[in-house]
Amino acid sequence: MQKMAELLGLRDECGEGTSGAPALTGSCLADNRLNLDVYPDGCCRFLQLFKEQQGEVVQVEFLRLSSNDCLLDTTLGSIPHLKHLKSLVLKGGHARDEFGSYQHGSLTSLPPDFGNLSCLTHLDLSFNRLSTLPSCILHLPSLSVLLVSHNSLVTLPEDFGCLSKLTFFSAMKNHLKNLPQSIGELSMLQNLDLSENALELLPEEVGNLHNCTELDLSGNRLLSIPGSLANLKSLRRLHLHSNLLVTVPASLASLPNLSRLDLQNNCLRAIPAEIQSLPFVHIRGNPLGETEPSLQAGNCKVSAALYSAQLIPHSAQHGVDGFTVTSEGCRVVLACGIHFCFPPGAASDPLRIHFRSLTPDPQWVKLRHHDVLLSRVLELQPHGVQFQQEVQIWMPYISPQTPHQHEVVVRTFSGQNWSDLKTRVKRKRKSKKYVAHCCVLHFSWFLVVSRLVQNECKVPAEGTLLFSSVDPNIKVIFPPGVTKEPRSVKLQVLPVSAEEIQEITANAGCRASPLLYLSQDSTVDFLKPVRIQLPLPPGVTGLNLDRSRLRILHGDLEGQTWNDITSEVVLEFTHLYAVFEVTHFSWYWLWYTTKTYIGGIAKKVYERLRLYQVNFIALQRKKDPEQVLLQCVPKHKVDPVLKKLQNRYRGPEPSDMVEMFEGEQFFAAFERGISIDMDRPDCVDGRLSFIFYSHLKNMKEIYVTSPVDRKGQAVKGQVSFYRGAVPDSIPEDASRRRKGPDSLWLATLPIKLPQLKPRWDENPGPLHGFSFPPLNLGNAETGYLTQANLLSIARRMGADWQSIGLNLGLTYQQIERIGYNNREDLNKQILDMLFSWAQQNSEDPNCVSKLITAMKESGRQDIADEVETIIELGRQKYSESIRRVGLEQESSTEDSAIAMV
Repeated sequence: MQKMAELLGLRDECGEGTSGAPALTGSCLADNRLNLDVYPDGCCRFLQLFKEQQGEVVQVEFLRLSSNDCLLDTTLGSIPHLKHLKSLVLKGGHARDEFGSYQHGSLTSLPPDFGNLSCLTHLDLSFNRLSTLPSCILHLPSLSVLLVSHNSLVTLPEDFGCLSKLTFFSAMKNHLKNLPQSIGELSMLQNLDLSENALELLPEEVGNLHNCTELDLSGNRLLSIPGSLANLKSLRRLHLHSNLLVTVPASLASLPNLSRLDLQNNCLRAIPAEIQSLPFVHIRGNPLGETEPSLQAGNCKVSAALYSAQLIPHSAQHGVDGFTVTSEGCRVVLACGIHFCFPPGAASDPLRIHFRSLTPDPQWVKLRHHDVLLSRVLELQPHGVQFQQEVQIWMPYISPQTPHQHEVVVRTFSGQNWSDLKTRVKRKRKSKKYVAHCCVLHFSWFLVVSRLVQNECKVPAEGTLLFSSVDPNIKVIFPPGVTKEPRSVKLQVLPVSAEEIQEITANAGCRASPLLYLSQDSTVDFLKPVRIQLPLPPGVTGLNLDRSRLRILHGDLEGQTWNDITSEVVLEFTHLYAVFEVTHFSWYWLWYTTKTYIGGIAKKVYERLRLYQVNFIALQRKKDPEQVLLQCVPKHKVDPVLKKLQNRYRGPEPSDMVEMFEGEQFFAAFERGISIDMDRPDCVDGRLSFIFYSHLKNMKEIYVTSPVDRKGQAVKGQVSFYRGAVPDSIPEDASRRRKGPDSLWLATLPIKLPQLKPRWDENPGPLHGFSFPPLNLGNAETGYLTQANLLSIARRMGADWQSIGLNLGLTYQQIERIGYNNREDLNKQILDMLFSWAQQNSEDPNCVSKLITAMKESGRQDIADEVETIIELGRQKYSESIRRVGLEQESSTEDSAIAMV
């Protein structure tokens, strides 16, 4: 293994290997681990190592690969050679599709010889395309943890119960309709997660899982549950929310260790008194006491406290991202403020609705000119299912202080293109917040935008008149015979003030009429010329008009080319208006100027009308300077934002003003001795990626570190902002200015990291404000977790500390108290939680295993692996010490050896 590390280190220095494959960094290998899922070409790296250093690779015990990798199938054939493998992760979800959704991996099966991995205890195949469980899994004798969540499993093998050592099984978010009876044979199973499936019935044998402490059956189609669940004497948490339960057995109240029973969002009209009296039962969202369902208080009414929109799929313990709708109809309110109204009969059968909130990606969310994004993307599933009646949706949005030429609409994506829905805007009385209301017959993706006010009409063969509601003086006249078949025509207007024209052109003699944009749903030109009336530019009338200075400009759809068509049309004038005729639609602009060539000036003005003036800020938290807040703020909002943050943050003055387009990408790079975690999903080539949306928060708060030794002095670094990819419709001149490395730079702000204080594990005194006696969890025989080990674990917890604390057995009240007592200091919150628990459980011989289980249940398998490795090293050191002093005897038992020590 040391040779392989040296090989990796050598390639770090030398760059690419001789074969031309990407260079491998030592960070992907730690002792007996290969963490290659963070690399886009991880499988290629594995195959290269396997070919060149097979003797070392086959000793690996922990392996992580991305199943989004195109070389996965080739790699699978080599994995069974790793006979010492204990943990294998082949997860998808490392990439996103064109719609912003997490992309499932390509794994559909496993080779039969995977069953020969006799040491494998942990297998994670989540986010793949498994429709059946590979049969080789049933031949893994040591398997104790199996995760197959987010796949397409419809059933489990009949002999699934042969996995006798299984302690944790998650099949969340599949399509399971039933369970095999043999599931009751999993006598060692402690945690079973079958949430978000299609289960309608449970076998009685589930009641044989006597060691099960947590059972999650939420988000299924269960009408009832077997009474045998009352046999699960070890059960602590039972999740049954979001089903179709009409009854629950009263015997559940007799479970001696039960501390949480979640029955929310079911169809329970009555609950046994024994259960209802339990202090830990949750029953909201049920039509208790109702005899007939109603729309206002239907059996699926959901409180705002019950649901919260999530960017990524929820974990087994936290977050509910779905609800069930029946034919009786219901109202649903999500915690993010989104409302639904399903009228009776909208769904003929019970239908499970899933929702997610997604970050808008400019490669997918294509904004039109002068559009402003006002919300994140809401995804509603199942896609394409046709409702029998229209479903109403209310989406909150950020009020844009919309000028009169703009209007707010809900935009939806069909899978191929975006279209606008008929939208009504309402302001809530209490919260004063705005919501956009629309009606739909099917679900897909939705967002809220502000667009130029759009007037439209249907043009018949007899002709018609269309005028702008923004400026009624702008008219389009369609004469009789203009078309054979009726066609739809849309009109939008963008007023441009004389002050804006003068500021941009620096020419007081330039004036322009409002911008007119015309479009139609037909690709065929009109049969007769269409008559357009535009008001003359400000200050110009028929009395003082100099016709030689008047220009009619025609712009392409992207506004990149503006052609002078004055000589190609017949201009007529009245005292206030100019009238001309055209046969096809696009942008039209009336200018009054002494300039001979006006196309370039119009292009410059049009570009500037779409730009936003912004400033960058970089602030450090006063109590923790390593926590840095970066934000791109529109110029007029800088002072209010800084005023709001000044009590908690300090930093340099905002950057100089720069200009950016709506939906433009930019990057933040930490330089001169400051670095960040390169494994962040928003980190591209060492830089943080941002997308600028003028009315959304372009803000990120991150932890920075310095590889420079800070014990002697502070580090004076900086963060620089650079342009990245720009929207496709950026004017040519703007794109040209952005070429080259120097022109990509936007701004630089200083970041100062103070002299480093002693680390948690280097200070034998009080820990970060806390004082605890020396702690050693476990024992010499099974391996210790020392105080230094706990500090190392604490540094990796981050924002997951609350989830971990709950799974360690702390109550919600304890978690809230810790958070309040140490508010605004994440490190203290983590230390207080972990060391308080450790102090209370230091005498418990099973405390280490409880810690490992809590990490796994909280989705932190990485920390669980670290703890298990520490414990294993402790066992090895103990055995070596026994042998070294000559106390180990072949015939003696382990207990007698301990006694002799």
